[in-house]
Amino acid sequence: MKIGFIGLGNMAKAMIGGMLGKGIAQPLDILGYARTKETQNEVKNKYGITIMEGNAQVAAASDILILAVKPQMFETVIPQIRNMVKEEGLVISIAAGKSLGWIEEAFGRKLKLVRCMPNTPALVGEGCSGMCRNERVSDEEMEQSMKLMESFGMAEEVPEKLIDAVGAVSGSSPAFVFMFMEALADGGVKAGMPRSQAYRFAAQAVLGSAKLMKESGKHPGELKDMVCSPGGTTIEGVQVLEEMGLKGAVMAAVSKCVEKSGKM
Repeated sequence: MKIGFIGLGNMAKAMIGGMLGKGIAQPLDILGYARTKETQNEVKNKYGITIMEGNAQVAAASDILILAVKPQMFETVIPQIRNMVKEEGLVISIAAGKSLGWIEEAFGRKLKLVRCMPNTPALVGEGCSGMCRNERVSDEEMEQSMKLMESFGMAEEVPEKLIDAVGAVSGSSPAFVFMFMEALADGGVKAGMPRSQAYRFAAQAVLGSAKLMKESGKHPGELKDMVCSPGGTTIEGVQVLEEMGLKGAVMAAVSKCVEKSGKM
């Protein structure tokens, strides 16, 4: 089975690294193409995959074709490959805002099509991918697609109507988390901590908190209450965050991301 990548940016590299690392594919099984020679050489040297001459060649040779380019590139890329995708080939798109219907219409033909919304923590094997499919994709093919995505994190199938929400809650949110960690570290620096140490403490606190929530299965509010001792320091900080509208601001940010994705 040949897996092809059109686009070899950070997300594609994370996916390739995961697939190779988990032994789901071997370097000879993976094909790819990028616009710049620099990127082509970097990916070839790092992963040992086959670099093709162009997008059409990747599409023609692939059993599973992953469209790993920005959504604004689809109108350029799809005309190059629409007649090259194998009749029984599976196409996976990781582009925000391009629906299954839009992609199929752009191809002008029926396709086995999966949409996937991964996120940047895939770069360290901790990605989170929401996936949906059209009616031509069988349960077995969907399971195969999910296995590929699980090579660099977790993956769950969702209805397409929730894909924009997935993109906000898991795709955009790392930026929000990084902002929160930066703010935590700034607070530590204000209190006298060296900045590099403050970043390490903030990152580990967020990592540990996420793991505790995921593995315990407890509601985040319950876990928050566990930290807040009566009359203690933490509840003082919680009061400030509530007064300054932390939760409302985050909810509004997620809603804005969902709105933007629906317009792309």
